[in-house]
Amino acid sequence: MTYSTLFFDLDDTLYDPRNGLWEAIRRRMSLFMAERLGIPPETIPSLRRQYFEQYGTTLRGLQIHYHVDSDEYLDYVHDLPLDQFLQPRPDLRQMLLSLPQRRWIFTNADDRHALRVLKQLDLDGCFEGIIDVRAIRFACKPEPEAYQRALALAGTPASQECVMLDDSERNLAPARHIGFTTILVSPNGKLAAALAQASLDGGQSYILQDLLELPRVMPELWGSGAVMSSIDRPG
Repeated sequence: MTYSTLFFDLDDTLYDPRNGLWEAIRRRMSLFMAERLGIPPETIPSLRRQYFEQYGTTLRGLQIHYHVDSDEYLDYVHDLPLDQFLQPRPDLRQMLLSLPQRRWIFTNADDRHALRVLKQLDLDGCFEGIIDVRAIRFACKPEPEAYQRALALAGTPASQECVMLDDSERNLAPARHIGFTTILVSPNGKLAAALAQASLDGGQSYILQDLLELPRVMPELWGSGAVMSSIDRPG
């Protein structure tokens, strides 16, 4: 198999999900709903869970039911001191730049948050670009439209030539369904293995506890048949 394009999720995939950042973002989401929208605090956890299950993200639910301004919401929930949660990952940078494929960030967050995270991790310049929630017109993983729009933004590679790496099996299943090879990135990989295998609906699937395991699990990504990324291409 020759792979031409890799799609990387951002939050909880490029860094250890146990560092507290995503929990801090969740708290900001709840504060926004209470302070800006006047939603009773005791109802917010169940409402957020409902929106996540029904629409894929809290933002999508709030857009539909409360007509929130997406910029105001995204700026508010991501207004956090990232240096308290994230540290540079030089080993990951080296590994990413050694990959010959085109590499994209594919996230349900916005590009401003993604750029801040990449800068804090010292992963600037490791990706062709960021496919964010605005770029895919507020469709979001796991909606099928999100993956088709991401493929178009990445230059329409064949889905069978693509790999998607994400911390959510829920987000990986639709990608696998259209032919992607998928990789679940989870520090609880052994526990997640059963879930991934049970929901496998075609195509290849792998599990990593950390992205740095990628060369061991998929050494074929560095094979002679891989397509060179324009980031690394001379000239």
